[in-house]
Formats: sequence, structure tokens, C-alpha cells
Amino acid sequence: MNPPPDPGERELPEYPLEAFRREGLLAPSGAEPVAHDGTGRVQLSFTVEDKEAPPAQKQVRVPPGVSVFDSASWNGIAIDSTCGGHGTCHKCKVRVSPATAVTRHDTRTFTPAELEAGWRLACLVQATRDHEVVVPPLTTRPKAATVGVGRQVILRPAVQKRYVELTEPTLEDQRPDLVRLLDAIDDLEPSPDLYALRRLPGVLRQSDFKVTAVVVDQTLIDVEPGDTTGVRYAIAFDLGTTTVVATLLDLVTGTPVAVASMLNKQQPFGGDVISRISATMLDPAALGRLQDAAAQTLSTLAEQVCREGGVEPQHVYEAALAGNATMTSLALGIDPEPLGVAPFIQTTATPPVVLAAEVGLALHPGARLALFPALGAYVGGDIVAGMLATGMDRDKRVRLFIDVGTNCEIVLSDGERILSTAAPAGPAFEGGAIRCGMRAADGAIEVVKLEPEGSDVELSVIGDVPPRGLCGSGLVDAVAELVKVGLLDGSGRFVADEVAKELAPGLADRLTYIGQERVFVLHRDSVDADPAEGVFLSQRDVRELQFAKAAISTGWTLLMEELGLEHRDVQQVLLAGSFGSYLSAASAVRIGLVPKLPVLRIVPAGNVAGEGAKMALLSVRERTGALALLEEVTYVELSDRPDFNDRFVDLLAFPQ
Repeated sequence: MNPPPDPGERELPEYPLEAFRREGLLAPSGAEPVAHDGTGRVQLSFTVEDKEAPPAQKQVRVPPGVSVFDSASWNGIAIDSTCGGHGTCHKCKVRVSPATAVTRHDTRTFTPAELEAGWRLACLVQATRDHEVVVPPLTTRPKAATVGVGRQVILRPAVQKRYVELTEPTLEDQRPDLVRLLDAIDDLEPSPDLYALRRLPGVLRQSDFKVTAVVVDQTLIDVEPGDTTGVRYAIAFDLGTTTVVATLLDLVTGTPVAVASMLNKQQPFGGDVISRISATMLDPAALGRLQDAAAQTLSTLAEQVCREGGVEPQHVYEAALAGNATMTSLALGIDPEPLGVAPFIQTTATPPVVLAAEVGLALHPGARLALFPALGAYVGGDIVAGMLATGMDRDKRVRLFIDVGTNCEIVLSDGERILSTAAPAGPAFEGGAIRCGMRAADGAIEVVKLEPEGSDVELSVIGDVPPRGLCGSGLVDAVAELVKVGLLDGSGRFVADEVAKELAPGLADRLTYIGQERVFVLHRDSVDADPAEGVFLSQRDVRELQFAKAAISTGWTLLMEELGLEHRDVQQVLLAGSFGSYLSAASAVRIGLVPKLPVLRIVPAGNVAGEGAKMALLSVRERTGALALLEEVTYVELSDRPDFNDRFVDLLAFPQ
């Protein structure tokens, strides 16, 4: 299917808006989001067309309410856009089946026949059910790209190329090769590195003095034969404690080429940063092994995205890395011990740009690696990248940013001031310390729904295979649903059997004991099966989640008090990180993990650390903006707050 013609090329007729409204296809107030209850998952099946290759297929699962454009962007699928997701550039054209409500921006973009065929603007389609989405080939080479949460970035990467045709030396013109090259480049004044100087004389003469200069920032890193200006790539890394994500970017178009992720190979040293810091303190050789593990992880991902994108590694000229302070230190081989003991001091808040080869990346020999600055030992470069991607310093709304994980980072802005803090949530969200806990892999229960009168428990399982365990989003759902039907009281205790039979008769028989511990059985092969052989939620699991959510809610509560805000003042909550983005908004509200707000104000933000890293590669202006955040954000240390413990205890209970 070819994309519909650009509306700028034809006169648009008047559209029968009332006819669309009668058919239930017109969104009642233009581009307002379709209401949803903030629970479950939807599956989007993308068919990505290419002018020069067969269509590519990709299926993704996202929380309801995420736009089709964001769902594509998070998963490395490029869709034309330049307006930042506001429906005004009319470029992000996709065909959606089943067709969704028609917005007024859609009616200005497509003919009635195209609308009936399912053509819509991807940024205005909110996925509230399973859809098939056809993405037409990219038609433009934009001057801007849309990344992050509706953030527009003007393309001005640090990697620049200039094609020049030079006059050959003569006895009358004996200028050095370097001078001859630089004289022909009138808008840049780079200094050469040694690799470029070694290549310069041979490449010039082998290519008849027709060459392309490759410049990163102010450094000439290579001279390539012929015109290679259309070949410029970079890799953005989100170096997480658990999961590492790499995105290969085409710097000419600003679009993602390939995305890959894998578990951090540092896992054997512990699942959290404290364990890995402790490993270096107990064994002097551990630092080198942790650095090697980080290098192997980054190198493996770089090889994978280059292979999937059909890009030669030597054409990748830059990389950016967003990670917390500990992960960044370990990747650079810097002793992290001062980060793990009071007063929690960083070696540097602004790591220098280094050669990519120094962290084990086999890219272009002159490729640079830019690392994000950090606000503190526990609000690191990944959060600075997230703030950059979400525009926390550019939005006048009251916004709360929460990166949910083992160490939960929180940022609150009232449009004038920005505060940040970190809360020790523990390993519950990653499956640690949970009896049937596991990471979000095949067999993990990710969605739970209960009805008090019904006997069935509705489960969504990753991979559509029999349940093997419970991942973080499933844990939150399970507890929230048990609170909703009354089987968990406000204190987090399972109710007595007689109360359970009265409140939820269809579910009461799932409350039982394993040994001396009270449990709720989520999955069992049969009614008579041993509960210990199934997937269950124990009383201790509930307590682990309570501790985690109390730490997080204490963090944002204290920040709100600092700014004199109440729950209702918050206009948007951004749930970030690989876990936060898949958390049910309704469940998060029900257990008190986030302020009590309408679910439409709670937005899954995706991998914003990775999005920030992409922005730093696409625009030197955005890279400067990341540094500016160090001056604009105030860090609030919770550990020395005298009221922290009292607030923590108060917030252990589930809201009633």
C-alpha cells in the first residue's frame, strides 16, 4: 500500500464531519485521547514498508493509551514526523486496522476514502485495543526528528561530513595536504587526530583528491574516498543495572535503524549497584572484571544493531551512554567505592568524552563516546537523559517523573523549580525477594484481573505460554486487584476466610497456606493441585511491595511538600524505565505508588534514558541542554530528613 498523497499537493474538500460522528468515528473534541481504564496490554502488529526491500514485520506490546507513534519510536520503527507529536505537520501517516476514531487533524490530512480505509496520523492514534499498523516508506530527509515524549529535536549532530574536490599539488602550490583540505572546508575548523593524518596522504591520491572529511565536534577523525556524506551513524546506549539497550541511529535522517537489548553481563556480581560496589571493595580484581563485563555487553549490542541495520561498524562515528553513576564508573574502570559509602561522592559529575574503543566498542577507530552528566551518586546520567527527553525544564505544567526500579529516581517540576531525589525501592519490581518472582520474560504474568463474583483469575502472560512466575507489573496488578476486591485490607494483610467468602466468594478458595504462610494462588494446573507447585502471591510478597511503594511515595510526597503542592495539582505523571513503562496506571494509583489522579494523567514514558542518549547524538544543542540541567535541578537527600521514617511508616498502608 502506497502512502496517500501529501495534502499540500492537492486542494482539500470539505469533509462530512457529522457523518463521521454518526458512525462513531469522530473524536468528540478533536485530538483528545480515547478514554481507557489504565489496565492491561495491547498488541500492535507493524508492517513497515520499504521502497527497496520486502516489508518488515514487528509485533510490540504496550500499555493502553500509548500513541502508535511512540510505540513505534520505542521499538526502533521510523515514522515521518517533524511537529513533535501534535498532529500539525501531517506527516506521520499510517494505516490502522481496525480503524480508530477520526480527529479533526485527520480530516485535514486525508480524503474520506482514505479515512474509511484506516489512514490516520500516528501521533494521534492511542492504542486502546490490538491493531495492525501499516507504516509507509520514509519520504523525506527531515531537518528535525521527534524523540522522547513528544520532543522535537533540530538535527545538528556533532558528526559532520564535508565532500570536497581539491586541486592537486604543484611546484607552485606546495601547501601541506592538511592545509589543502581545511582550506576547502569553509564552515568548519577542525583539528586532526593521528588516525586521520595517517590516512590523509594515501586517501587523497587514491581518490584523485575527491574526498569526504569526517568531523566529530572539532576533530577531524577521518578522510574517506569519494562522496560518503549520506553515510553517518551513531549508537545510543541506555546502560541499565539489569538491562542494556542500544539504538543505531541514521544521523542524516534522525531515524532509528535498529534496536537491541540484553541483560547486563555484570549480573553475576549482584542485581543492584550496592552489590557491585561491594564486590569491588571485597576483591580488588573485581573492578577489572566488572569493566570487562560492561565492555562485552556494549560490544555485543553494537555488533547486533549494526548487523540488523546492515551498517558497517566503521561507519559509526559516535556513541552516547546514559547510565547511573555506578554503571558509568564501572564502564570507565573508575573505582565506585566512594559512591557506596556516606557521604556518597562521585569522582566527577561530568565525565569526559572518550574514545569508544576505551570502553570496548569496535566502531570507527576515531569514534567518540559521550557520557551523560549526573546530579548525584543516586540520580545519575540516566535520569538527566530522562529529564532531557521529557523536557522537564521546558514545560510549565506541574509534572512528576518517576523511574521505577531497584533504586527509584524521582523528579518534580512546578514549571519554575525542579527537584529530584532517589528512593531505595528494593528488588521487588525486578522479581527479587518475591517467592514466584521473575523478570519480564516468557512465562511471566504481566497483567492480573479479578472479579469478586467470578472464580477465574484473568491473566496475561508474556509469550502466551503457561505461567511460570510473576514479573513486576504483574505483582503490582495482583496486589491492586486483591485490594480492590477486598481480599487484602488497608494494612496489607490477607483477610480471614469467612470475610473472604463474604466479599469474594468466587475467589475465596484461592486463599490458602503454604507451610505457615498465607498465600493467594494465581495459577494452578487444577483445583486439587499443590499450591506450592503453582504461581502464588504470599503475605511476605505483599510486604515487599509495600516497602517499595512506601519508599517511592515518601519520595514524591516530600518533594511535593517542598514545592507546596497537593496531589490534584499534578498535571502529568511520567512512569519511566523498562518496568515503569509497563506498569498499569490504575494499579499504581490503587496501591498508592503514584498520586491519586485520573489515569489519563499518568503516562508511560518509555525508555527515556535511551531517548535522551539519542537526542544527545542528534543535536549538540540538546547535549548542551543536558549540562545545563545540573544548574537547574536541586537534589533533595532523603536519608538525612528527620521526617522520612515517619512518612514512610504512614505510607505503608494501601489507600482506602
